[in-house]
Amino acid sequence: MKKTFWSGAIALLVVLLASQTAFAADGGAVADKFKWLTFLVFGLIIGLTMYVTYRAAKQTSSAADFYAAGRSVTGLQNGWAIAGDYLSAASFLGIAGLISLYGYDGFMYSVGWLVAYITVLLVIAEPCRNIGKYTLGDILAFRNNPKAVKTIAAISTVTVSTFYLTAQMVGGGILVKTLIGIDYEVSVIAVGILMLTYVVFGGMKATTWVQIIKAILLVTASILLVMFTWGQYGFSLPGFLQAVVDNPDIQKQVAKLVGDAASTMSPQELGQRFLEPGLFLKSPIDQISLGMALVLGTAGMPHILMRFFTVPTAKDARVSVIWAMAIIGGFYVLTLFLGMGAAMHVTPAAIAGLDKGGNMAAPLLAQFVGGGADSMLGNLFLAFVAAVAFATIVAVVAGLVLAAASAMSHDLYVGVVRGDHATAKEQVTAARISTVIVGALAIYVGIAAKGQNVAHLVALAFAVAASSNLPAVFLTLYWKKTNTYGIVSGMLIGASTAILLVMLSPNMTYPLAKIADANKVLQGEPAKPAVEASPAVGGFMCELFADADCKKAVKAAPEKPAKPGAVEKLAKAQAELATLTDEAAKTAKSKEIAGLEKAIKAAETDLKTFEGQTTSMAGLEKPWFLLKNPGLISIPLGFLVTILVSLFTRERRAEEMWDELYVRQNTGINAEGAQAH
Repeated sequence: MKKTFWSGAIALLVVLLASQTAFAADGGAVADKFKWLTFLVFGLIIGLTMYVTYRAAKQTSSAADFYAAGRSVTGLQNGWAIAGDYLSAASFLGIAGLISLYGYDGFMYSVGWLVAYITVLLVIAEPCRNIGKYTLGDILAFRNNPKAVKTIAAISTVTVSTFYLTAQMVGGGILVKTLIGIDYEVSVIAVGILMLTYVVFGGMKATTWVQIIKAILLVTASILLVMFTWGQYGFSLPGFLQAVVDNPDIQKQVAKLVGDAASTMSPQELGQRFLEPGLFLKSPIDQISLGMALVLGTAGMPHILMRFFTVPTAKDARVSVIWAMAIIGGFYVLTLFLGMGAAMHVTPAAIAGLDKGGNMAAPLLAQFVGGGADSMLGNLFLAFVAAVAFATIVAVVAGLVLAAASAMSHDLYVGVVRGDHATAKEQVTAARISTVIVGALAIYVGIAAKGQNVAHLVALAFAVAASSNLPAVFLTLYWKKTNTYGIVSGMLIGASTAILLVMLSPNMTYPLAKIADANKVLQGEPAKPAVEASPAVGGFMCELFADADCKKAVKAAPEKPAKPGAVEKLAKAQAELATLTDEAAKTAKSKEIAGLEKAIKAAETDLKTFEGQTTSMAGLEKPWFLLKNPGLISIPLGFLVTILVSLFTRERRAEEMWDELYVRQNTGINAEGAQAH
């Protein structure tokens, strides 16, 4: 074991060292002269987690050790581990980025993911720990047909994990490349090998401690950033928010987002608008659908459910959720200061210029508070944040791979193929082989999906979990009439509906829209008569009601002015640069030119990529289902199908096992000896 472990560690080190050759092609956000600093910080954090994995590997010998850390994790430790599992790169980088670009609306994601743990605490945590063994399939198999529900649970677990995993791998490759310049493919391979080392050798014990370390580092980095950012306002929330309202860069960003309406707003009104909803999440129905998926999906995420099997008692399960809520809640409050601090000090334009989604907001803020791009401290702080982001991605990927591998080995191989008669050695061997298979698949999919828009996969993972896993678990625990037929039908239809609706939604890539947007970027928009700009009061309504005064008003209305394209703006900016003498003005204009050149290149790439294409993967020219998240439809449908099918079918075993399940989930009696019935 020791020799094999260190062979894997050396292989990982070779991959990371080889990645240095990629820096020459793309320097990333870190200046070339500080590359060594970045590698030093990365090496320290990776070395720490590898040492923890080595220690855990020596203590992992049984199936209980591999799947559930021998049920030896305390409530406090599990709370930190859950936080580490849950606070992904989307939480640290994505939410801070959304807040920096869109203000209040970005913070709504923080609220949704935090409220989700109330569902977990009140409904899921303790009962799952009391009746389960290692996986989602074990929970469902307690009173339903074991082979049928373990098969469908394994399929659902692998599906949800794959969606989430792909987004993490692709996001990891892109973010690490943007942060420090490592080539995308090398980044994905490094994440994959490091994750495989944690899971294959250390199982749940190593994964747990890696998540704890990562959560502590993440919270520490965030607190330091907030102290530097908020401290200059005397830690006064009103003072900080007033500074946000008064900031001219934020006012410019809001003016850009609201368009023509900005002409009637004062600078103070523009700044205030940043603290109000509607700049990003414009549809209330879409917000409700997204909120349902976030709040209910967490309780069905397989890698979160697995964490409750690692604690020794039901009390520890409850304690772990309380600690997780406190840590996650505190972190999400910090994202408000991270995002708005980045908007004030780095500016939304600079953030979006480096990454359109705003994911660089927190790292760039770290570089700013440390002294800027040319300072040692600034780049040290940036290197630390980059390394924490890397650890964040790897820890979440490890948890997802462990969940998917557990479903394949414990549910399918041990439960279905071997009928729960495999030896402990066979179970651990099967788990490790499954981990390698899932890990290799994750690396392959991550590289194959390069350049693809996979942001919707995170929301889809939560929607599938809420539509498929949650109804099955909730109704198994709390409704006597639930049976195998209802569980299988509900999970299949809930998951299928969620996936189908996403395929038909605005999340997919529509070539015609991409081409139109690219042409608009390059060529701008021509002037439009007021009647076209505002059809509700335009010529058609005037003609319909033969209103002479209305017709006169339309004719007298000014045209909606033309908007120049990036090509015209670039030519103008280059001409202006030649006339400037002030160095600060030259620097600002050069940054503007660089942004325009980047926009032109991206638009030209889109035109070339989608040339001759007219439909999406689903064969549509435009979205058929207009909500970005299917939760509003698929979640109630998953519950409804499970209930109706269970009502119209009978299963004697499901009803007979109800009393035992009821006693077990509420008292925890014999939970330590949980068996798959």
